[in-house]
Amino acid sequence: MKKILKAPLILSCVLFFFAIGIGAALGASLAATRNIINSEYITEFETALPTKLLDINGEVITEFASDEKREIIAFKDLPQHLVDALITREDRIFFSHNGFNLKAIFRGVFGILTGRSLGGGSTLTQQIAGTLYCDRNDKSITRKLKELWWAIQMERRYSKNEILELYLNKIYFGGGTYGVNAASKYYFGHGATEITPAEAAILVIQLSNPAFYNPFDHPNRAMDRQKNVLDSMVAQGFITKTEANESFNDFWADFDYTRTSSSAYMMRDDKAPWFSEYVRRELGSMMYGSDNIYTDGFTVNTTLNLAHQKIAQEVMEKWIGNANARYKKEHSAKAGVAYGTYVPISEMLALLFNIPGLKVSEQRTELVANKEFINQINPVLDVISMMNGSERLKINIINRAVAISKQADEKTTIEGTMIALDHETGYIDALVGGSKFDQENQFIRATQAKVQPGSTFKPLYYSAAIDSKKFTPTTIISDSPVVFHTADGKPYIPLNFKGEWEGDVTVYHALTRSMNVPSLKVLDGIGFEAAINRAVALLGITKEELPSRAFVPGYPIGLGVCSVRPVEMARAYAIFANGGKDVTPMAIRTVEDKNGNVILNPELDIRKAQSAKGDKIQVISPQTAYVMVKLLEQTVFNGGTLSAQSWHFDYHDEKGKKYTMPAGGKTGTTQNWADAWTCGFTPYYAAAFWFGFDKPGQSLGLNITGATLAGYAWGEYFDKVHADLPLKQFSRPLEGIVEATVCSVSGKILTDGCGDHKTTQWYLEGTQPTEMCPVHSSQSNSIIAVNRLEREMYKSGQRYTQNVDTSPLKLNLDFLNSNYVPPRRKSEDFVQEENENTGAKTKQTVEYDYNYLME
Repeated sequence: MKKILKAPLILSCVLFFFAIGIGAALGASLAATRNIINSEYITEFETALPTKLLDINGEVITEFASDEKREIIAFKDLPQHLVDALITREDRIFFSHNGFNLKAIFRGVFGILTGRSLGGGSTLTQQIAGTLYCDRNDKSITRKLKELWWAIQMERRYSKNEILELYLNKIYFGGGTYGVNAASKYYFGHGATEITPAEAAILVIQLSNPAFYNPFDHPNRAMDRQKNVLDSMVAQGFITKTEANESFNDFWADFDYTRTSSSAYMMRDDKAPWFSEYVRRELGSMMYGSDNIYTDGFTVNTTLNLAHQKIAQEVMEKWIGNANARYKKEHSAKAGVAYGTYVPISEMLALLFNIPGLKVSEQRTELVANKEFINQINPVLDVISMMNGSERLKINIINRAVAISKQADEKTTIEGTMIALDHETGYIDALVGGSKFDQENQFIRATQAKVQPGSTFKPLYYSAAIDSKKFTPTTIISDSPVVFHTADGKPYIPLNFKGEWEGDVTVYHALTRSMNVPSLKVLDGIGFEAAINRAVALLGITKEELPSRAFVPGYPIGLGVCSVRPVEMARAYAIFANGGKDVTPMAIRTVEDKNGNVILNPELDIRKAQSAKGDKIQVISPQTAYVMVKLLEQTVFNGGTLSAQSWHFDYHDEKGKKYTMPAGGKTGTTQNWADAWTCGFTPYYAAAFWFGFDKPGQSLGLNITGATLAGYAWGEYFDKVHADLPLKQFSRPLEGIVEATVCSVSGKILTDGCGDHKTTQWYLEGTQPTEMCPVHSSQSNSIIAVNRLEREMYKSGQRYTQNVDTSPLKLNLDFLNSNYVPPRRKSEDFVQEENENTGAKTKQTVEYDYNYLME
């Protein structure tokens, strides 16, 4: 009986203390709102404070402000279907509740407790109350109670229409716009009074996550959610199914994809516009419901070094301009010949034999007409549209012209991008996303473009070959014509760059000179699966992405026939330079509110995630990373494809002593000369440079390659960035690495006969050579080696002769010299000089070209 009496007593006590707590909270809230009637006016807004972006040294990069993007509009001027869309999407019982919805609150609480997404628990009144009086980044119960209290007060103070007017003029709609009028002009090019049902649906879906549903960045995603809102409006009886379908179809038929930014954002002072835009997008994804990026005075501490960024922008502007000038010069000469000779002939034949398909002048006329429209007619349309207030007059006419112009630009304008990382921290040190940043060019190629990496991909799986211990830097591989066979038995016949063959070569020679056939033999030796797994680990690509990225087991993957982002390539090379440890590229270190409190700490989150990996933070072993660093150094300093472009990084310290900054890297040119790459690193930074057309597959031409374009940009940038930095060496593991000077021909231990044929290489312990050089152990062995290699070259159609004495000993030394570069014959003609008396042949004279490229 006592137990039965105790239960109601305990419950009563709990309720009593709970009532006291609620009463105290309500009393405090009431005290805070004593002046609400006198202080709150619908058109009053707090002064917006811009968000500042600071570089690594605290220098201001730019400010994000939004004052120019808020426009007040009266509720009576808004179309009814805009209100209907808002009510349907956000608060269906808005006109019947008193500021809160108990069912929605319990649903939201249950979702939080169970970790499920069951929808928000806030009414429209709570949302605007939270925006006006609370910090919506605060996820505490206290904030929710304050928001609820203010919502109740607003319901007492204002009518429903007044609350909607306040909401629609104050709330953030994405793109730096506040209120439906500014948002409508940003997304659609007209004011809110002209909004259609489909446009209203686009606006209301921005409220939950404007970065996620932005129709310019994610049209398919926005289209699906827009259709859902329209269907709900039909179900609620606000519009008919026919009206919804017509509005939806008309919207996407007329949608102006060129309207990608508001003018206020584009007119800001920005020292690094590409990087700032990247940070803005990152903030949009980090700050859920981020209606405060442009107004609440945040300070964003970034990773950028403005001094290096300035160098990057100058270098990229120079080399993008250089590439376009070279391309246009080459192709204008060809076009001149075509129009001067072949076009008139084609026109004559088309008229003579009535063959319309031969007419080509109409294409030329179309391009000329389109250019005339852009330069002459479009400005007139601008004036007319402003005079009569109808921007649609302009939009409908120019959309097609702009589309044609963009297609032409994609085919004739070379773009470029670069990204540099501090490989110890992962900080993005500099970023250039393309040529001039403007309203038409905001595609950040460094982080968004997916292109083939070409030969810059080779080091990724070479590292797996070193790990396997089947290959060392001096393993001998035959560089000669070979037929590989795919899994289904089909032949695959690769060629070296420009079809050259060298016979037996070492692994380090094959990599530094970017030889294709030896590289595919390395790939064959370790297997496709091991190569892809290693590449994926270095690039940081998830396995789910592999099918869409063309990471298909097969020989083409060995030549970089897959899809990567420049930032991923920079990460892979940064891992080599970072001793094999994981590198996570980041742009934002911390975000502070206007009072200096850190509210976001992305760097701390990254460091915690890296720490949680334990030993798995080593993507590859420190020993393998060091061997790869030493291999790629030879591309820069030992006659590889980057040796001419690096300027050798020679500097002087404070005492005037000369030193050379270590550096390594790799060039790459893809099929059909479509992409020109260089990726590389120093003990300080890693960087990836890419040049090409935005339209995939368009050829740059034979004279624009990774070595002749991207390599020069990479070299110039690194040369200037490191000019004031002290000498620093790559970190060498304390154990597990063996340094050895070996024969450069055989890759074996030196003998007295090797002479100058020697090279210093680095090996995983246990893989260093243990046998004496068989090539130079005796003169007879040397002759045998030369004859064997000569036969190898003869089979591939090459002849190795010198314009010097051809005695066996001299020929052996020339041919086996580690610095010897096989010549490419310019002419098929050669002359045999004979003794006038005896007729004996003494030498051959062949014209060679030693200045060829190997990618």
